[in-house]
Amino acid sequence: MGKITGFLEIDQRDRSYKPASDRIRHYDEFVIPLSDDEVQKQAARCMDCGIPFCHTGCPVNNQIPDWNDLVYQDDWKRASHNLHSTNNFPEFTGRVCPAPCEAACTLNLENTPVSIKTIECAIVDKAWENGWVKPLESKQQTGKRIAVVGSGPAGMAAAQQLARAGHDVHLYEKNEKAGGLLRYGIPDFKLDKNQIERRVTQMEAEGVTFHYGIHIGADKSVEDLRDEHDALLLTGGSEVPRDLPIEGRDLQGIHFAMDFLTQQNRRVSNESIAKFDPILAEGKHVVVIGGGDTGSDCIGTSIRQGCLSVTQLEIMPKPPLMEDKLLTWPNWPLKMRTSSSQAEGAERDWSVMTSKFIGKDGQVNQIECVRVDETMQPIEGSSFDLRADLVLLAMGFVHPTHDGMINGLGVSLDGRGNVAANVKDYKTDKDGVFAAGDMRRGQSLVVWAIREGRQAARSIDEYLMGSSILPR
Repeated sequence: MGKITGFLEIDQRDRSYKPASDRIRHYDEFVIPLSDDEVQKQAARCMDCGIPFCHTGCPVNNQIPDWNDLVYQDDWKRASHNLHSTNNFPEFTGRVCPAPCEAACTLNLENTPVSIKTIECAIVDKAWENGWVKPLESKQQTGKRIAVVGSGPAGMAAAQQLARAGHDVHLYEKNEKAGGLLRYGIPDFKLDKNQIERRVTQMEAEGVTFHYGIHIGADKSVEDLRDEHDALLLTGGSEVPRDLPIEGRDLQGIHFAMDFLTQQNRRVSNESIAKFDPILAEGKHVVVIGGGDTGSDCIGTSIRQGCLSVTQLEIMPKPPLMEDKLLTWPNWPLKMRTSSSQAEGAERDWSVMTSKFIGKDGQVNQIECVRVDETMQPIEGSSFDLRADLVLLAMGFVHPTHDGMINGLGVSLDGRGNVAANVKDYKTDKDGVFAAGDMRRGQSLVVWAIREGRQAARSIDEYLMGSSILPR
């Protein structure tokens, strides 16, 4: 543990943000880290609570109390080694994970949890700064060749683990660069893409071969892929967005959120967007339909593009300011949360259903809304209109794309349209074909993707070699 009386003596502190008036002028990260001394103080707050409930909230099984104690003892290098033993990419989770570990922290009963996410990020950032993160090359090769399809966090984690076990790993990505939604969905102001690039460099040095611009099922047949590899792991994500098929949906100016976010991420990284019709918020009244993280990212991006206003609509009721601890802890609570993007100037409204898109000359210019009750039924006489020059649909994803690879392989699907595979071995019903991440579990968090990629890697290693020393 940290300091025995640390949680009694030291107040909770966390990272802060640069002023909104400054950060909305660029796409750079704007989090202000704590000093090393302050991080050590925050680590000292970790309690000897007997049962570390933070573990129940962490999908990758981070040994949180252990590396908190190491940071408190000023042993940052060992803390980094411990952290990397369970999480391949803590700089990703330390930036974009919602930190269910903090919700499960015993100190959260007093609304002052240990700043776990901040400490995690500080450890890995210091590890990079000091050159402690190095390629871990296998000392012997197995002669087995493995294809991983999809270079998001699940695919990257699996590929890295398998390469370290001595396999010849080939990672196929349909886009120009690796990262999946980390690259093309999450804005740069939340995750600088250099964080991904240096991991790719590390993985290449460990023996992973990246194949970009290859869409399996289109540019390369599934038959050739299977013939050329001893095992296949599907980590292509959940890409089919949930639509809103109401009157006026065919008007111009209504787009899926990911199309909007992907374009801007490509602009920031100087990738070509010539084949896309530009989606820009500059000089427009923007309405974002959907209250989750993707909707929040649309808000921050719209503001940086120079929108006149941005309104976020959520069909669910407005959550309470605080959860009932005795009913929810240590589970993830439903409560009012305001993201950094929402704090930059968005209007938010709850219990609102969009009933019609209205336009002129084929272009949307307003939406018709109605308020709903607790059962999601419209309330009579509650309809109202909103100005909308650009509408972004951020209502989540329903399942992976079936055309091409999935249909070509003929793997079975679950009731939601995801690739069917269990969490014991991640095997599909086709021999030698495995699935992990959002493609298997549905839309989820980066930390779950990393967990599933690691566990699938162990299962593939066992399948090919009969046993495995890779961790689950």
